[in-house]
Amino acid sequence: MQNNKREISIKPINRTPAKIKLNSIWMLLCFLLVASVSLFPPHLRSHLGRSPDRSNLLLITIDTLRADRVSCYDSTHLQTPHIDGLAAEGVIFTRAFANTSTTLPSHTNILLGVSPLYHGVHENQYFVVHENFLTLAEHLKAAGYATGAFVGAFPLDRRFGLDQGFDVYDDDFGHRSSTNKQELERRAADVIAKASQWIKTQNSPWFLWIHCYDPHDPYTPPAPYAEQYAQSPYDGEVAYVDEVLGRFIEDMQQGNKLEDTLVIFTGDHGESLWQHGEETHGFFAYNTGIWIPLILTGPGIKARKVKTLVSHLDIFPTVCDVLGLKKPKFLQGRSLVPALRGRRLADQDLYFESLSPYYGMGWAPLRGFIRGKFKFIQSPIPELYNLENDFDEQNNLASNRDLGNYNKRLSEIIKRDSSPEASRSERKPDRESLEKLRSLGYIAGSVAVEGKKSYGPKDDVKTLLPYFNQANKAMTLHQDGKTLEGIEILKTIISEREDFAVSYVHLATLYHKGQGKINKALEILKLGFANNPASYEIFYKYVNLLVQAGQNEQAIELGTNARLRQMDYDPDIWTNIGTAYQNTGDFDMARQAYEQALRIDQRNPIAYYKLGFLYFSLALKNNNARALEECLESYKKAIEIDPDYAEAYMGLGNAYLQTNNLEGGIYCLEKTLEIQPGQGPVIYNLGMAYFHKGDKKRALGYFTLFKKEHAHLLSPKERGELDELIRKCSSVQES
Repeated sequence: MQNNKREISIKPINRTPAKIKLNSIWMLLCFLLVASVSLFPPHLRSHLGRSPDRSNLLLITIDTLRADRVSCYDSTHLQTPHIDGLAAEGVIFTRAFANTSTTLPSHTNILLGVSPLYHGVHENQYFVVHENFLTLAEHLKAAGYATGAFVGAFPLDRRFGLDQGFDVYDDDFGHRSSTNKQELERRAADVIAKASQWIKTQNSPWFLWIHCYDPHDPYTPPAPYAEQYAQSPYDGEVAYVDEVLGRFIEDMQQGNKLEDTLVIFTGDHGESLWQHGEETHGFFAYNTGIWIPLILTGPGIKARKVKTLVSHLDIFPTVCDVLGLKKPKFLQGRSLVPALRGRRLADQDLYFESLSPYYGMGWAPLRGFIRGKFKFIQSPIPELYNLENDFDEQNNLASNRDLGNYNKRLSEIIKRDSSPEASRSERKPDRESLEKLRSLGYIAGSVAVEGKKSYGPKDDVKTLLPYFNQANKAMTLHQDGKTLEGIEILKTIISEREDFAVSYVHLATLYHKGQGKINKALEILKLGFANNPASYEIFYKYVNLLVQAGQNEQAIELGTNARLRQMDYDPDIWTNIGTAYQNTGDFDMARQAYEQALRIDQRNPIAYYKLGFLYFSLALKNNNARALEECLESYKKAIEIDPDYAEAYMGLGNAYLQTNNLEGGIYCLEKTLEIQPGQGPVIYNLGMAYFHKGDKKRALGYFTLFKKEHAHLLSPKERGELDELIRKCSSVQES
């Protein structure tokens, strides 16, 4: 790998053929040269004295797109006429595979042209593409291309590193701190509208990447596709994306934007749809999850189908050849240009992996390769399939074969393709990212993977996934009002697999949220942590619930004794521990805990809010003016980071009132109600603020509203005091 990205040359290579005496051979070479010129856009003819202009590149990736849901591959399920329209003018690769089964690694494979063994991004949460790796966007930008990316969901947020080399990287999903699924993704129409605006302002050459997330779980296609595909909403999502892409392609054609453009259409991975017992993706690496469409079209490319085994790694080198750029030496794929010309590609091994369960839950790793017609999956319960006559992978041949050569070959591939630079992409995930990925359905940080020395059948994904499915079923039952049924399922799982951490977390949630039995929930978490001392999710949930239950000493003891390594990069655990200290009156230790949270994440609004509340409490307790100043600064920082943080506005408003800054207090408290309406204490304090300001009319409005909505919470004495305030305000109004 070249560490200095600027050292990579982007000039086309000129090749002068050697003089050949045989006229017949010379004529043949001339014929082949003319044929190759006719295949490609004008810039590839630059060394022949033609136009030096380069073609554009349009890369379209559709998240979670099975190849058999594109009708030019398989018309059984639905019709995708607009994608088919692209395919009708280009090359369809019928045996194209993703090298990984989750979003971030797959797109990293595409944009870096190397496998996770080299770039080190193995799943969505524990990795960020390191800046030392050269991306396709950087390579094209160095060649004079304008570069724009428009992505559809949080797993491709710029924080994960794929923005490198893009002039514009549009990942605006909504509120940056939100964990609401609707604000972590956006519809294909929104993505493409932004991309269309960008492309209209560009002059050639340009590189545009469009990523549509819609077919990802949960499947909620818009009308009319929701009605048309009521029985198969996943297909409805695909049909919707096809229609939106159709409008975009038509607009591009009318604007002559596709005249000299290489278009690459693919999916990042597939979707199991309950085949092999997998509901969505990310666990297995069966063809349901890694077989993807790959279509290339552009000037001079003739329509044909290619059956040769290819992967995402082949896209980068192909782009280089078609656009006339020098290929970086580190690329692990091969150019598909011979196939575009109608020539046969040589067979080669295709490496794949699915490691989200390994990094997220400590399950056995799953890796493998496809060679010729055979597909080998290395796991504690190994698998071998003949894809020529068993593409659906129903007949595992592993028990009847000597797998020594397959294991040896996989070891050779791993050794050959690995890079010492891969570890640079490892990172410490923040809880915000984990929560956002979890809300989108991804496995999120249940256990720290230190690496077992060996794995057995009980650790195999095939063994553990049924328990995971049952645990999810229990939560669905709870959401449907059948909490008791969900509890029984989770208790059964624990009785069979006491090491299955997620079942304890779910069971505690059902006892706490479903039945209001917080002590029972704590009992379950205590047992779960005893049986799974490496489970950070159990630990985090346990500490948090102890604080909620008022068992602050126990929370402090647990938090200070456990010392799981995830604590070093999770600010939230320290704000919880700080809250426990503050509740016990140990303000100094509370401050240290909050400051530890800020050392981990300097832009953590919750930690600043907690510090603000701590200093406010100190100011009231000791009449400490300095503490009040610190309080104001902390609340302001929390609001600066998160302008929609209602609690921080409320705290700042109350602090302003304490300093007799009535205008500041009123502004902040009204801002609180704007963000979170109906908060009784805020309504009452606003009434008091206006009362002391002398605006009895507005004070009366807030006092009356408080009495109407919150009087039932007051004691008789407090109710009498409120009535007296209302009387004083009313008398002024009457006079």
